[in-house]
Amino acid sequence: MDAGDTLIPPGRGLTAMTEQIAVVPGDGIGQEVVPVAVDVLDAVGEFEFVHADAGDAVKAQTGAALPESTYETVAGADATIFGAAGETAADVVLPLREAVDSFANVRPARAYPGVDALHPDTDLVFVRENTEGVYSGIEDEITEGVSTLTRVVTDEASRNIAEFGFAYAADNDYDDVTIAHKANVMRETDGRFLRNVRAVAREREDVDETTAGPITVDEALMDALAMHLVQRPGDYGVVICPNLAGDVLSDLAAGLVGGLGLLPSANVGHANGLFEPVHGSAPDIAGEGVANPSATVLSAAMLLEHLGRDDAAARVRDAVEGVLVDGPHTPDLGGDASTEAVADAILDRL
Repeated sequence: MDAGDTLIPPGRGLTAMTEQIAVVPGDGIGQEVVPVAVDVLDAVGEFEFVHADAGDAVKAQTGAALPESTYETVAGADATIFGAAGETAADVVLPLREAVDSFANVRPARAYPGVDALHPDTDLVFVRENTEGVYSGIEDEITEGVSTLTRVVTDEASRNIAEFGFAYAADNDYDDVTIAHKANVMRETDGRFLRNVRAVAREREDVDETTAGPITVDEALMDALAMHLVQRPGDYGVVICPNLAGDVLSDLAAGLVGGLGLLPSANVGHANGLFEPVHGSAPDIAGEGVANPSATVLSAAMLLEHLGRDDAAARVRDAVEGVLVDGPHTPDLGGDASTEAVADAILDRL
């Protein structure tokens, strides 16, 4: 089963005649890869695109990295395609996820044909809690030279991500779920997370924690899991993670499949969604016209699934995979092609 074949469990997607998509390129290579995703979306469906700004350049011009008008545009759209933010990422990304009421971050990591991957059998998905943990933003300097960070973990958020993760596994034919945690050290916070995910597993009829049932469940300390993912990623399917662990482990998985230029992601709410590549603004190559648009286009495929357009999503994914097999390839994949050349090749296949 290909990672990400169905993003939202049935009943959570939107069905409208002409959906409104907010387009927020942001900084760096976001300005180069998001227009490719827009062209791809335009090639497979009819949408109303509403463009908005966020990021470093906007802050330099207006004093606000995320203007209120952008927040409102994203909150009011059916879905958003987002590029990246640079130094202002914390001021942009977290509020944008809040704007779509996102509680789950979904990051597939799959080895594609045509790409030199360390582990060609990798096909796993990180389902990451998206609202709390160490990203709650509660930091303070309690005295000179001493700073603190408050980690927030609640029963409600832990159950929400667990229910989503198990539903995702069932709907996408993954037969194993791993719960990542560090409850041996963070006994209260990760202990709460672990207890809630275990409880949801016990409540589901499709989960069997002891034998080879429809979905089997195991648990792994996040540091040990990092080692095991490098050694044998094919052993894993869906990994349900606290916020920081999911962020770190999914980047590690990118190295197994060919780099960050291949990892899409979705920030999912019950109705709205924000879709973005994992790679960030990549200032070292910004403006050179060589950024790999694959992750952003694959994020657009996840957006299509969110809107209930599964056939269009499959077409987009097939087009990207065809180009990964036959080329052209951007420099991150060992080629010398430009972003535009790869975009043209994808569009030609569509």
